[in-house]
Amino acid sequence: MTRISFGSRITTLAEQDLDAPAVVCDDATLTRGQLERAANRLARVYAEHGVGVGDLVTLCLPNGIDFFVHSLAAWKLGAVPNPLSARLPRRERDVIVKRADPALLIGIPDDEASGRPTLAARFEPDESVSDAPHPDRTAPHERALASGGSTGVPKLILPMHPGSYDPDAPSELFHSHTATLVPGPLYHAVPFSAAWQAILGGAKAIVLPRFDASCCLEQIERHRIDRAFFVPTMLLRIWRLPEAERIAHDLSSLEFVMTGGAPMPAWLMRAWIEWLGPDVMNEAFGPSERIGGTRINGREWLEHPGSVGRPSVGSKIRILDPDSGRDLAPGEMGEIYMMPATGSGSTYRYVGARAMRNEEGWETVGDMGWLDGDGYLFLGDRRCDMILTGGRNVYPAEVEAALEEHPAVRSSCVIGLPDEDLGNVIHAILETAEAVSDDALREHLADRLARHKLPRSFERVDEPLRDDAGKLRRSALRAERISG
Repeated sequence: MTRISFGSRITTLAEQDLDAPAVVCDDATLTRGQLERAANRLARVYAEHGVGVGDLVTLCLPNGIDFFVHSLAAWKLGAVPNPLSARLPRRERDVIVKRADPALLIGIPDDEASGRPTLAARFEPDESVSDAPHPDRTAPHERALASGGSTGVPKLILPMHPGSYDPDAPSELFHSHTATLVPGPLYHAVPFSAAWQAILGGAKAIVLPRFDASCCLEQIERHRIDRAFFVPTMLLRIWRLPEAERIAHDLSSLEFVMTGGAPMPAWLMRAWIEWLGPDVMNEAFGPSERIGGTRINGREWLEHPGSVGRPSVGSKIRILDPDSGRDLAPGEMGEIYMMPATGSGSTYRYVGARAMRNEEGWETVGDMGWLDGDGYLFLGDRRCDMILTGGRNVYPAEVEAALEEHPAVRSSCVIGLPDEDLGNVIHAILETAEAVSDDALREHLADRLARHKLPRSFERVDEPLRDDAGKLRRSALRAERISG
């Protein structure tokens, strides 16, 4: 196995076909040659600002062509891209930037940079700057992603995998004839990886500036997309389009659709399997820390409805009691602990947090779940999100999944509010597509949830509850309601 740097891989691809499209976003297309030349020029500007091997470059950029040029420019120098949401609140962004200690900031105004060197998002190097290839450098980490905003403790995840690629390794997903749809924000793990693995594999990435359900269907048909990566919220919003609009589009090019990033409601997965077929639909689970993961295809899912699959090759999963640490039997809900194939502590390191690792080296990120008798994993919720009401545990994801089966509910967030009698009561925050009464929601939930899981109160909001990656800021929403 001979690995080459990401920068060298793009140079090779450009030499093979300068005009092959690498990225398409809106009406803009970036060819391999354009990506190579633009990144080489930009990397020289980075170097003038002191960027070198192992340095972080913070990219505060929206989805678009510029994101890819800046990411590759960092890799050309052996530096590490640190993508952040361009809409991140300044206080949270400042915490992450302080922890990242980047050599250069992209897309952050000078007056908000705390004295660090910056470049504008649409910066263009002078025409005199050379676009020739750079001396080969490999980044020690392929990326530095920010995580933890939902828990109020931003941290960085640095994968131990370097910014390198094996051109001889066969890929089941990406090759020169494939087109991959990336509808999610590039500052999140799956969209970032899906887009770049497609490009590095010689395929083209079709990137949406922001998620739009109708636009997804249009892009699939227009570009004959055969691979697509979604979070469940996106699939729900596409499914909720008028049926006439959904079936009007030709989706026959799709060969592989993957969902992950949050629990997928069973009814929704079944609906998509019936629409596209079991050989197209897939679901995966795994934290950005890469300590382990699972995957399941549509045919397996029909035999194990609601599961996210069995552990990937070489990795292991245990379900442990959160309090005693003992192993739990099949069917018992507990905390998901993982061990990667390469051993404990081998896949990442945190900046700004400590790993949750037990004495045996098994690790968790706080997700709850259970295994069936065949070793298939079923997800619950994050341990920190669990609501204790009247001495009984309620997992918000279960209540949210039931709520979102109602056609009027676009999205939901379930939290616990303090109660003198029960400790907490269940409160549902709703983003609705049309008016729906509390009584109608209670009737809808009555045959789906046990009585103690039913929301005591409902609240409607106009603003989206989830970000572009389908993530809830549950702790922030709860804090606002308690303090307000």
